[in-house]
Order: sequence, then C-alpha cells, then structure tokens
Amino acid sequence: MSDNIFEALRESHELQRSLCRQLLRTRPHTEQRQALFNELRIELAAHAAAEERFLYAPILMDDRGLSPSRHALHEHHEMDELVETMQEKDPSSRGWLTLARSLSKIVHHHLKEEEKKFFQMSGKILSETRKRTLAAQYRRDYARMLKVLREA
Repeated sequence: MSDNIFEALRESHELQRSLCRQLLRTRPHTEQRQALFNELRIELAAHAAAEERFLYAPILMDDRGLSPSRHALHEHHEMDELVETMQEKDPSSRGWLTLARSLSKIVHHHLKEEEKKFFQMSGKILSETRKRTLAAQYRRDYARMLKVLREA
C-alpha cells in the first residue's frame, strides 16, 4: 500500500467538507441538524488530534515548518472555540446557523490552505518512508479518537 500521510488526511478533509455542506442545508428544529453537527464536531476533533500528533508535531521539529505549523494549530483552535460556542446555543436559532456558516468558512479555508501550502512544504521535509509511517500512525489514532469521542 503506497498510502502516505497526505492521502490519509485528505480522506478526512473530504468528509469534513461534505458534513459542512450538509449541515448548512438542514432546517431548524430537526434531529438531522443536531445529528450532523454532532458528527461534524466529532470528526473535526478526532482529525485535529491525530493530525496534530502525526503531522504538525514532526513538522514543528524542522525550522521550515515552525511558523506554518503554528498557524495551522491556531486555526484548529479557532474551530474548537466556534464548535464550543455552537454547543451552547440552540441549533434552531438564526444565530446558530450564522455560527455554522462561519465554521464552514473556517473549515474550508483551513483545508484549502493545508492542501495547497502546508502539504507541499511538509512533503519537502518528510521522507517517503516517514510519510507512510505517519499515515499508519495517524489512521490508528484517528480511529481511536473517533471511538473515544463517540463514547463520551
């Protein structure tokens, strides 16, 4: 299997994009809205935890990756805060949908920036063997985090 860390991450990125699009199409006062938000919340958290451990941390160890990694971590923190705010609000309110739109915008921006810039820079830092090793570690941790978060 020629899987590498970037291919593994893109799978989750596609799921995040899809969940954001679906969430924005939901109607107030529906179980679907709450279910999709919960699924997106868990997906974002599991992905971020595993990505930070198995891509950002190794890239932080290289001088070329320090600033881009910090920027990406900051964007993860922004998403976390927005999700937390959304959890405290009524999903049927107009204000909640405004927050959902903001979250979707941040998620889409982050994923695009990561795929177009961060992955290219990281690809120059990591060896092919390391990319494959990190993919396996990421996938294991991502699956573990999904399980932990779903059971919480």
